[in-house]
Amino acid sequence: MARPLPTRLLAEALGTGILVATVVGSGIMATRLSQDVAIQLLGNTIPTGAILVVLITILGPVSGAHLNPAVSLVFAVRRELPWRELGPYALAQCLGGLAGTAIAHLMFGLAPLMIGTTARTGAPLWLAEAVATFTLVIAILGSLKARPESVPVIVGLTITATYWFTASTSFANPAVTLARGFTTSFAGIALEHVPMFVLAQIAGALVGLAVAGALSFNRS
Repeated sequence: MARPLPTRLLAEALGTGILVATVVGSGIMATRLSQDVAIQLLGNTIPTGAILVVLITILGPVSGAHLNPAVSLVFAVRRELPWRELGPYALAQCLGGLAGTAIAHLMFGLAPLMIGTTARTGAPLWLAEAVATFTLVIAILGSLKARPESVPVIVGLTITATYWFTASTSFANPAVTLARGFTTSFAGIALEHVPMFVLAQIAGALVGLAVAGALSFNRS
């Protein structure tokens, strides 16, 4: 990447912040507008998929628009992100995510950060997170191989789909998961349940990377 590291870290923090603000804010708005849980989830899903298309389109040329430590890890393993930059990328993503939660809360008149209390734990949900992250990685690497210009739309559509076919509603992102551990809103997760979600996401990402290699989704 030609851009200086500070510029790329700013892009990663900004992008992840906007993504989390969208996830948390749309969740709050959905619960205020409807008591129907299915409609609430739909109201959370559509903005999330849509903003991903926007963010990856505008920030992809700057930082790669990973917006996700698991994705950054995949690119580090593929030697497309220097290992020495993986930590700074992940830190920028996590800090940006926390800022996104705080901004979403402030827009709706809530305290900036609140310890999450929504129980999301157990083997089925951990498997769901692994599957969601696996699917995301396959989608990214497959589209990079077949049609790179389609990555923003492919990622947006993938997250839109995984929201609905996974039991966990597809966090699929360690930075977003951490940020959602600091909200008690619709999008929240109990803070003590965050580590297992993150471990499942990393496992799913690495399996996705291995399968992508078997499918020859390598660099051209």
